[in-house]
Amino acid sequence: MEKDLNTNNSMTIDLFIPCFIDQLYPNTAFNVIKLLEKAGCKVNYNPNQTCCGQPSYNSGYHKETKRLATKFMKDFKGENFIVSPSASCTSFIKNYYGDLFDKEDPLYKETLKIKARVFELTDFLVNKIKYINFGASFPHKICYHDACTALREYGLFKEPRTLLANVKGLELIEMEGNDVCCGFGGTFSAKFTSISTSMTELKVKHAIETGAEYIVSTESSCLLNIESYIKKNKLPIKTIHIADILASGWGKQ
Repeated sequence: MEKDLNTNNSMTIDLFIPCFIDQLYPNTAFNVIKLLEKAGCKVNYNPNQTCCGQPSYNSGYHKETKRLATKFMKDFKGENFIVSPSASCTSFIKNYYGDLFDKEDPLYKETLKIKARVFELTDFLVNKIKYINFGASFPHKICYHDACTALREYGLFKEPRTLLANVKGLELIEMEGNDVCCGFGGTFSAKFTSISTSMTELKVKHAIETGAEYIVSTESSCLLNIESYIKKNKLPIKTIHIADILASGWGKQ
């Protein structure tokens, strides 16, 4: 299934907003809509959508995850591309939904179809519709955190950097250990708090050493973990989702 975006015929996409963004960073969700619409897409949002099932799957509750996956495929039935501002959620859908169903189950075929339809935001923008310059302005020094799942399971690396390279005034400084875990890891941070905190401390230390003002990522869950450590220790750096940067400063050039 291939769809091409052109100026005469807009593409309709289904928007999937992950739990962390829905509950804690709703403004990021609205910025994602702004980005997709500016890129020429029509955005469809199904308010019945819920969790993709990743937290329950990682905790060993596969039967419960199967019910969530079944609901997800029902909520996102059709042929539209599904776009989400999280490589963690999208890679889970792509790589693990098929494991939840027997190959004889009709829903197994649906997992294969949805695997081809779901995209992380920056991947969709750069590789699918090739829209890389939003005319954004963000005059700050930033460093980029390559989240574990985004890098290793989804394969995301150049896409966020390609988009950031087209932001006016932005200076990207690569930090040491940019691809090292921030210590979140879902329930890992709750079950192994001391180890998690040490990992977060090192991540923030490397970021501050660059002189950056912001730590940027595609993953709100990582950013929440890092932000919590920064605020608790009153450190001179902030966090921001890449979608919020791309939606900044329009019309000010």
